[in-house]
Amino acid sequence: MRRHLALALTSVLALVLAGCGAGSDGLDDVKVSSAKSPSVTVPDDFTASATETRVVKEGSGAEVKDGDTVKLNYVAVNGRTGKQFDNSFKAERPLTTKLSTESVLAGFVKGLTGQKVGSRVLVAIPPKDGFKDGQAQTQAEQTLGVKKDDTMVFLFDIVGKVGTEAKGTAEKLPSSVPSIVLKDGQPSGFKDGKDVTKDPKRAAAYVAIKGDGEKVKKGAEITAQYVGQVYPDGKVFDSSWGRGAPASFSLDQVIACWKDELPGQTIGSRVVLVCPADSAYGDKPPAGSDIKAGDTLAFAIDILDAS
Repeated sequence: MRRHLALALTSVLALVLAGCGAGSDGLDDVKVSSAKSPSVTVPDDFTASATETRVVKEGSGAEVKDGDTVKLNYVAVNGRTGKQFDNSFKAERPLTTKLSTESVLAGFVKGLTGQKVGSRVLVAIPPKDGFKDGQAQTQAEQTLGVKKDDTMVFLFDIVGKVGTEAKGTAEKLPSSVPSIVLKDGQPSGFKDGKDVTKDPKRAAAYVAIKGDGEKVKKGAEITAQYVGQVYPDGKVFDSSWGRGAPASFSLDQVIACWKDELPGQTIGSRVVLVCPADSAYGDKPPAGSDIKAGDTLAFAIDILDAS
């Protein structure tokens, strides 16, 4: 996963809890360049006592709500030092995240809720709505240089809202593939059947719902909901649905089965992957997981977005 704030957010933001800020004189003094990759200049030793928002340019899209999954480009600046500590514009890979208090900084939720897709928004985030104390703050200081009393200033481009589940044309899975089990309308695992292949030799992808979005490219960063289970109906070892939020990651940083079989699938699709051990974890499964050496794995994946 790319080495900018999105990487740090994966391990840090999930540890932090999160309301919509109004404009302030403080943010009126913050300067934003109009370049394709914008820069942000803050006054010396800039601070904010509450999360503040200033709309630089209002978009015409849908309103962002608490709980939406959104795609964001951003520049992040430390108010104390004036130095930029991250920039997704330069990386050309937006951050996709669920806008909720369980997933991101409180300041993100307060600053972006109620804004419109297509908007460019400045958000000043004080320490109380930032990384706070504990492990999250320690990691933020070590990886981003953000100290516990620092105010952060983000310039966000709200690129879009991302769907919450697969949407398209239902397709029938072959009888040789375990059937998807739904709980509250969401995939929760797989069920074996008399015609299911007992020892698949090759990784393969099967479409359960065909989305009408663009095709996923090799090495893309995708946002997905998924459940993983030991094939054909063994232990469920991972589920983003179970965690209540989609996951985002690069296809260059996942098991070979995902890396090889998801490119070419379309955004909006629900795809079943059957992954023999040589395309999954082989003889070295993750420590502490319910996967054993040599296990074949099955995944149901809703492809929500890709870039």
